[in-house]
Amino acid sequence: MKYTYLLINFLTIVFPIALSFDKRVAFYKSWKYLWQGLLITGLVFLFWDVLFTIYGVWSFNPNYIVGIKFFGLPLEEILFFLTVPFSCIFIYACLNYYVKWQISNAFARQLSNVMIGLSVALLAVNYTRLYTVVTFGLLAILLLILVYVVKAEWLGRFYLAFLVSLLPFYIVNGILTSLPVVLYNNAQNMGVRVYTIPFEDHFYSMALLMMNVAFLEYFRKRKTA
Repeated sequence: MKYTYLLINFLTIVFPIALSFDKRVAFYKSWKYLWQGLLITGLVFLFWDVLFTIYGVWSFNPNYIVGIKFFGLPLEEILFFLTVPFSCIFIYACLNYYVKWQISNAFARQLSNVMIGLSVALLAVNYTRLYTVVTFGLLAILLLILVYVVKAEWLGRFYLAFLVSLLPFYIVNGILTSLPVVLYNNAQNMGVRVYTIPFEDHFYSMALLMMNVAFLEYFRKRKTA
């Protein structure tokens, strides 16, 4: 069906938008800190998306998209970088309100260091695979900045939210890769899949969400300073 990818975007965001007006979490009050980060992060990832499409890292099944394209990207793919981060940041906000326990800063720092080491190792071993290089290179750079420059104190809360976000991640990406809506070129990734989802997708998603949360926290802190 031509509207499949569009429908996935709609279902991804419709419930978080509706629940944003819940009086307890009141996520709508954070929207003013959210949009700038969504735009900046979206432009960064869409830049890579355009290049990935040009160089055949992935392509899009015409049977599941409406056919409207910008710079070679389907409209649905562009919307994906707004709907998915918005929904995952909603999860982050809900957990911040309802779950008082969080991963300690010390453990979050250790976990981040492990992630940096893992990213550098995988990047070095798979330096000829474009998707792998960009994914783990971007994640390593983000973590280095957040841990050693920004000294972000919210990383523990982010890791907890990311774990919870894996449930909708497996549903959405599972549909996109099993139909498939998005077709991956295994020459440009490690060829390792979780069900039908490329291994790199997990960490590409982590980098996408981490950058969005970083901007959310930055703009919120700047506003209240």
